[in-house]
Amino acid sequence: MQQNNKKKNPFWVIGTAVVFLLAKGKWLLSLLKFGKFGGVFFSMLLSIGGYAIIFPWRFSIGLVLLILIHELGHVIAAKQKGLPVSAPVFIPFLGALITMKRHPRDAVTEAYLAFGGPILGSVGALVAFGLAYLLNNQLLYSLALAGFLINLFNLIPIHPLDGGRIATAVSRWLWLVGLVGGLVLIIYNFSIILLIIWVMFAYDLYKKYVKNRKHGEQRMVSASFLIAAEPLIEQGYIIPGEEHKRELPFVTYSDLEGQQFVRVMWEGLNFQGTIPLMQQGIIKRTHVTRLERLQKEEGLHLMVHCQVDYEPFENDRYYDVPNAARWKYGITYLALAAFLFAMMSVVHKVGNI
Repeated sequence: MQQNNKKKNPFWVIGTAVVFLLAKGKWLLSLLKFGKFGGVFFSMLLSIGGYAIIFPWRFSIGLVLLILIHELGHVIAAKQKGLPVSAPVFIPFLGALITMKRHPRDAVTEAYLAFGGPILGSVGALVAFGLAYLLNNQLLYSLALAGFLINLFNLIPIHPLDGGRIATAVSRWLWLVGLVGGLVLIIYNFSIILLIIWVMFAYDLYKKYVKNRKHGEQRMVSASFLIAAEPLIEQGYIIPGEEHKRELPFVTYSDLEGQQFVRVMWEGLNFQGTIPLMQQGIIKRTHVTRLERLQKEEGLHLMVHCQVDYEPFENDRYYDVPNAARWKYGITYLALAAFLFAMMSVVHKVGNI
């Protein structure tokens, strides 16, 4: 009897799923080797299977499709702004995410990308509600309610939720509202997911405005380069051991689109490699962390593992938003939140949920 109750407990199920994800993280990342659509497809199947542990399988499929529509809104907005992004990757019980290959250069663009998800996601939930009304289908009513709730939840002004990114173009004081309001929601309506997001957001604010206020946040990016060792040996170069570490000279530059690159050089091995940064940064150090010897059919090769230590460059003008844009995004934000809240009430009333 005790065993059955354990299986039905959603917190036990979610905990088991999190442990599985941590244990199989490398395997999940390998799904992306199937290509953009392969990674999306397999991560969607994984999420559907996870949700089906708690919900009926048809509801699970619909829920994942609604999340997909939300994420596609971000992808479309990014494409409109010419920013490259990855395909959506689904994570059971946590939704889905896309990764940006280059960060926006101003708060208005960041907010525009953030709006894409809740706007298209709300359209998806509205379509589900319209079909539910026409067909008098209880499953579709439940999906519509879930869709409106997901998009409303994402408007909470907390990073990395969409509302936290929209706040960059409206007012960063909304982050404080999100910090306090999120804590109130956790106290009165406990949610393990919201608690995790809130703690991450609170720590991020602490790092940004307290811990790293004077010295800046230290970050790093790694890259590996494969070079043929046989030609070097023939020319008399001495190949260092695998534990060899050294500082590398470098040059850094940005292209016309603002993408920053770091070119590292190792004259002794006649080697140069270029490493892109996720964001503009002040380079502190470039160095070799490890050398790996690989024997291939064509001879000995070296895998040079490099690391760039840098401090993110905070552009003072990033948050300079025209007043017209602040008002436009602020009104849109409030209107969208009010619409979603109202639609949840309508679904409750019409669908008898």
